Amino acid sequence: MKYRSIGEMIRTRWATSRVANPASALALTLTLFSLGGCGDFLSESPDNRATLDSQEKLAELLVTAYPETNYAMFCEAMSDNVEDNPAAPQDPRNADPYFWRDGTSTDQDTPEDYWNGCYKAIAAANHALEFINNSGTPELYAAQRGEALVARAYSHFMIVTLFAKTYNPNTAAADPGIPYVTDPEKQSFKNYERKTVQYVYDMIEQDLTEGLPLIDDKAYTKGESATGVVKYHFTQMAAHAFASRFYLFKRNYAKVIEHADAAIPAAEIRNYLRPWNTVYKSYSATELLINYTKATETSNILLCETLSDWTRSFSTLRYATGAPRYQEIFNENPAGGEYSYSVFYRSFGVYFVNKFREHFVQVGVNANTGYVYTIMPLFTAEEVLFNRAEAYAMQKNLGTAVQELDIWASTRIVDYSPRYQMLPEWIADYYYGYAKSNQEAVIMAILAFRRVEFLHEGMRWFDIVRHNLPVTHRTNDGKVLELKANDPRRVLQLPREAVTTGGLSPNAR
Repeated sequence: MKYRSIGEMIRTRWATSRVANPASALALTLTLFSLGGCGDFLSESPDNRATLDSQEKLAELLVTAYPETNYAMFCEAMSDNVEDNPAAPQDPRNADPYFWRDGTSTDQDTPEDYWNGCYKAIAAANHALEFINNSGTPELYAAQRGEALVARAYSHFMIVTLFAKTYNPNTAAADPGIPYVTDPEKQSFKNYERKTVQYVYDMIEQDLTEGLPLIDDKAYTKGESATGVVKYHFTQMAAHAFASRFYLFKRNYAKVIEHADAAIPAAEIRNYLRPWNTVYKSYSATELLINYTKATETSNILLCETLSDWTRSFSTLRYATGAPRYQEIFNENPAGGEYSYSVFYRSFGVYFVNKFREHFVQVGVNANTGYVYTIMPLFTAEEVLFNRAEAYAMQKNLGTAVQELDIWASTRIVDYSPRYQMLPEWIADYYYGYAKSNQEAVIMAILAFRRVEFLHEGMRWFDIVRHNLPVTHRTNDGKVLELKANDPRRVLQLPREAVTTGGLSPNAR
């Protein structure tokens, strides 16, 4: 849908969003590096702009402190999960990242859209924090302060992961970062500093460390049913899951284990995993998409409704998971046996797991048009398990790492038998000729399991940048494209407006 101004877009989105309220509209106005033309709307004063005066209204504002945008489309296309399927439809949002090109599209599901969405979420968190700090009774809003700090940390973490070099303790103090914004945005355009990756990580850790203990799960369910509410907020479990991911990138493996244990102890993790080789195996395609992102699914720790058509496009795009990639990902695995995932097939050659559920919001009561939202799992029990396993492997505690993998395999392998539990030596034999040590073999197994588990969710790209894995893409006309270690295209280019108007230096090319 085309808009005459950003103000028109905000007013329309306000009227049709999942939580339609003046506080949400205010949060949407406080954008960093906006799409342009928002000065008129920023000068307006909606009647309820000054009525942020209760925990209930503050909670409504914090609903918008989560990125309502989706990284899955471009992250999948950049990764080694996809290939050229020429019979499928072409889409620049999918084609540009496949060729690792700096895209020109600013539509939903693009890097620029995700950048803007994260900074909108940050603006909402900062507005909430400003209100709390100026309230005179900040102790009454401790839980909301905790959520705002952790949400702010999360959006900054996602931006720095995609738009800056991956954290390296030897270079982070020199590598350009992204702006870490801690003040509510009250002007259309403003110059910011990128500072360094180290600075951004220090700020993320500060917000996370301060905010996490303040989070109170009970604050989300006052006057409401707990079902379906808490899964869209940073609970204690979700915040610890985020911390385990953050410290995995920071290479502080003791902290990864600490926070993974706080999220879900290893002794309990099996009860949280998706039952792929039992209940899920019997699901039809429709039943699977309904249940995969359901708030009552124990595996889902944090869900987010994103303004995205990924639910419609992930199995229909040209650069998607075709037969060769499907065989590479699914046919063999270090655990032995057969995967129990339900994989479906399109006539033009795309293989897919039907994970995503659409939420359609009409523009009016009697309208046939509207907005497509895709519900995305941001954190799951499976990630907690893998983060902990990788941390143990990095500490060379291979036996414990493989025990975690064995728990996961027990819910993923057809006719799994505990008599055939994995051992580091068996995994090393599987990767014979590829791994230089048992430790490297176990890490390769973790990455292989993560790849199949998070297919279509964009998570493979984070493994690729974290481990500096090479990626090869081929085209239907025989061209071979390589993304080698340390290729500058691993870092997404900053949005044009962030450079031309925001005053930021672009990433190297």
